[in-house]
Amino acid sequence: MTEDQLSIVLILAGVFVFFLWGRWRYDVVAFSALMVSVITGVITPEKAFDGFSHPAVITVAAVLVISAGLAVSGVIDRIAHIVVPPLKNLFFQISIMSSFSAILSAMMNNVAALALLMPATIDSAKKVRRSPALLLMPLSFGSILGGLITLIGTPPNIVIAHYRENVAGEPFSMFDFSPVGGVVAVVGVLFLGLVGWRLLPKDRQAKSAPDELYDIDDYVAEVLVPEGSAAIGQTIKDIDNIADSCDVRVAGIIRNDKRILRLSRTRIIEENDIIILKTGPKGLDEFAHKLGVEIKGGDYDKSLFSNADVALQEAVVSADSRIIGRRIGEIRLKSRSALNLLGVSRQGQNINRALHKLVFHAGDVLLLQGDNDSMSKSMDRLGLLPLAGRGIAMGKRKHAWIAILLLAGAIGAAATGLTSLTISLAIAALGMVLFNIIPLRDLYGTIDWPVIVLVGSMIPIGGALETTGTTDIIASAILNLSDGYSAVVVLAVLFIVTMTLSDLMNNVATAVMMAPIAVSMANSLNTNPDSFLMAVAVSSSCAFLTPIGHKNNALIMGPGGYKFGDYWRMGLPLEVLITLVAIPMIMIVWPL
Repeated sequence: MTEDQLSIVLILAGVFVFFLWGRWRYDVVAFSALMVSVITGVITPEKAFDGFSHPAVITVAAVLVISAGLAVSGVIDRIAHIVVPPLKNLFFQISIMSSFSAILSAMMNNVAALALLMPATIDSAKKVRRSPALLLMPLSFGSILGGLITLIGTPPNIVIAHYRENVAGEPFSMFDFSPVGGVVAVVGVLFLGLVGWRLLPKDRQAKSAPDELYDIDDYVAEVLVPEGSAAIGQTIKDIDNIADSCDVRVAGIIRNDKRILRLSRTRIIEENDIIILKTGPKGLDEFAHKLGVEIKGGDYDKSLFSNADVALQEAVVSADSRIIGRRIGEIRLKSRSALNLLGVSRQGQNINRALHKLVFHAGDVLLLQGDNDSMSKSMDRLGLLPLAGRGIAMGKRKHAWIAILLLAGAIGAAATGLTSLTISLAIAALGMVLFNIIPLRDLYGTIDWPVIVLVGSMIPIGGALETTGTTDIIASAILNLSDGYSAVVVLAVLFIVTMTLSDLMNNVATAVMMAPIAVSMANSLNTNPDSFLMAVAVSSSCAFLTPIGHKNNALIMGPGGYKFGDYWRMGLPLEVLITLVAIPMIMIVWPL
């Protein structure tokens, strides 16, 4: 192994470790790896930023703008509550909901599709008194499966399509992914409706959705004991009796900035104590009223909303929210966004920090208070997604058909060979702006810049794998492990390895890394490279074992009340099923 080969292997190993660690966001990790590659001489300075001018980057950005246009035009909101009905039959509800999610994800970014459908899904669960956990994981998995169907359904397909252009002179077209991806999606959706939901833990299945709000019942909230409060002089035991009547649990107190979690039930409450509560929205308000304590939250300001025109909103922190990795004090929630943070729910984890010291994670559910008029805009700016439906921008309704026609025109132009898909999607994205579906001031906010940086950074690194000859070494190692077996077995090994990597790290990075290895393996076996590239495309997008493998899985963790270990219960048999279906389909559609 040469020095350059050793360097790129170590760099990729570092990327893998830092993706798993999760301390830094994936775009920062990828860009850092790019810079290290340049410093070590693996990538020349002249080629360092070639990835950012790559057609795949432009295609991803255009798809994100078009997806935002479809969302704000009201196209999805107008049919979501019709297509995601509150059916008594769970099989039909999950099947219809997951199918619509899959169809929608085939035409737009699957993260955006999930974000649009999640409020309607939660609402349908409430109407039939059904646990949202039964619906949200199938919804997420359905949206991931739908991304397999078309080129624009998920970024890994775009990466694989353009990589094929580099090695074969022509990219995969819009619907080249459909025969394999479509069959996998149909089988996957049937599994979700018939079997998948049954594999969730019984306590997740049994919990019913209440009527008031979505009402996650384990928010961590803080209340301040002011002068004159009825809590002063009472013991924790006395407070417990009142807390029980409000369906609230006293989890600890903060006194003189010291956090006390192991409480003696005879400890007496003093003025200026901060009581830590595990509670739901309704119980929090009732407890505060009975004892005359003040809801403190993260940086609560009771004078901020002196009028009655305020609302409570439960919202989930999206995978690309600007508040991830930051504390409440750093984002100045009340001064910049006119929002009060009342509580935080982090499913499956104990929160052992004061709320003002809490670092936000993707999937956290926040209980917010804010002005009705500015709540929605503030949440959009922060990257928070509501868990209850909100009104459609009325001025955009007339643009719904324009948005649909722009997307259809882009697909039609590419399918007929009138122009490349990248150009047609870029024109459609421009049309979203020219028709004011996406106001110019909001244009750059619709683009998921971390994904753009990730793709632009990883493409040169993937190229370095080839130019240094490292892909041949890795491919040979896999082939040696499969020595004596047929090309079908080798294809299956590649599929399983790629799928496993995608469960642990970003799917785009997985596709960029595995595509050149797949082609090298195909060339060594004298088989069709398209078969191996299609295997990477499908497997890199099938991340169902963990909440970190795909943004959608992280997004539903809090609202669904899932724990980390819940995902593999439904995800592992689904991945096994996908492998058993996808390999034969690839061999039929893309013969070896």
